[in-house]
Amino acid sequence: MDLPVLQTERLLLRGFTLADAPRVQALAGAREVAATTLTVPHPYEDGVAEAWIQGHAAGWQAGKRLSLAITTAADGLVGCVSLSVVPQHRHGEIGYWIGVPFWNRGFATESAAAVLAYGFGGLGLHRIVGRYLPRNPGSGQVLRKLGMRHEGTLREHVWKACRFEDLECCAILEDEWRGRSS
Repeated sequence: MDLPVLQTERLLLRGFTLADAPRVQALAGAREVAATTLTVPHPYEDGVAEAWIQGHAAGWQAGKRLSLAITTAADGLVGCVSLSVVPQHRHGEIGYWIGVPFWNRGFATESAAAVLAYGFGGLGLHRIVGRYLPRNPGSGQVLRKLGMRHEGTLREHVWKACRFEDLECCAILEDEWRGRSS
């Protein structure tokens, strides 16, 4: 099954190619991006982007993970949006990062909204969650704009930058999403 290609008013969400690797390394490798995400490393070593991209097809074929490049006509690759799926429970977790030069343009919200629509409509999910570090309130704003409700704080849940950090959890159910979309 091929990766979906999703289009919004301003964005094209498509599968990554190895040609994207240098741009991924430059954008995701920024200290500001790594500091506000759970899995992006810093420093972003050579070869990491290529290995990450090469794993996307297997994750999608297994029905467990969708990772799409967020692109604009003018700027090309500006970030990533992903959806991790647990098929037996019909739920997923959305994640995203945007390169620093493209912050505060609404790209995270617009791309995440398209992936929510695909998750609920295309994949038949029942629930989608989003998690963020409290020191990244912008990510929380994105989730609230998507209609997600804050469900709680996982205290000292993750180990990041040599310390335990809280994780905020938000989620939306399919019927809540459909009510907002109609």
